[in-house]
Amino acid sequence: MKKYIWLITICMLSISVQSQDILGQWKTVDDETGAHKCIIDIYEENGKVYGKVIEILEPFDKNTLCQDCEGDKKDKPILGMVIINELEKHGEHYKNGTIFDAENGKEYKCRIVLDKETGKLQVRGYIAFLYLTQYWIRHK
Repeated sequence: MKKYIWLITICMLSISVQSQDILGQWKTVDDETGAHKCIIDIYEENGKVYGKVIEILEPFDKNTLCQDCEGDKKDKPILGMVIINELEKHGEHYKNGTIFDAENGKEYKCRIVLDKETGKLQVRGYIAFLYLTQYWIRHK
């Protein structure tokens, strides 16, 4: 019996630790309507954190191209696009990287932190002292 209690405790702790991590899939939320727009997969590669659009949700067009983008992103599909680049962990925050807004074709400095009380991901894009904050919801 003790063996099963120990096993259950270990499983619960591993689930708790995993749920406190920013890595994984997140639903973005439209600031104005509250609609879920897409799913971003946040992953680590070579010690830095990235985020890629892996699904565009209804009623948004899954075949949307980045028309306002410049450079190599111009007229490329938003689905599959890496929009979070090279974030580094600093304490509880991930920062010193960028986030790309495919709706306006602009790139911003980025800071991400997990809100431990709500379980939401606080995503902040900023230029100098001006910033916009969104709260993303864990998917699955």
